[in-house]
Amino acid sequence: MTTTTQAPPAHHPVVSALANRRAEDLQLRIADKITAFAGSMTFLYLHAVVFAAWMLAIEKIPWPTLTLVVSLEAIFLSTFVMIGQNRQSAFQQAKADHDFVEQELELETNTDITREIHSLTTELHRRRLADPS
Repeated sequence: MTTTTQAPPAHHPVVSALANRRAEDLQLRIADKITAFAGSMTFLYLHAVVFAAWMLAIEKIPWPTLTLVVSLEAIFLSTFVMIGQNRQSAFQQAKADHDFVEQELELETNTDITREIHSLTTELHRRRLADPS
C-alpha cells in the first residue's frame, strides 16, 4: 500500500498571491526594481561617485543645483518607500485575515472532535454501567 503525502506549500498563500499579483502588474514590477536598486550598496556607491564628480569637476558652485537634484531625488525615493510601506501593510492585513480564517476553522474542528470524544465517553460510561460484568 503506497501513501502519497502532499508536500507543504513553499510559501504562505498570501505570499504566493502577492508574488503573483506583483508579477502581473508592470507598475509593481517597476516599483520593486527601483526600490531594490535604491536600497542597495551599488546605489550608495554610485551616488558617492556622482556627487564627488559633480562637486569637483562639473560645476564651480555645485551646491544650488546639486541641492535641487538631491531634493527631487529624495521626493521620488520617499514616494517609493511609502509605496513599499503601503504594500507591506496590505500584505500584513491579508496574511492576518487568512490566518484568522484558518484558526477559526481549526477551532471549529477541534470543538467538533471534543464534542465527539465527549459523546463517545458518555456512551462508554453508559454501557459500562449497564453491563456490570
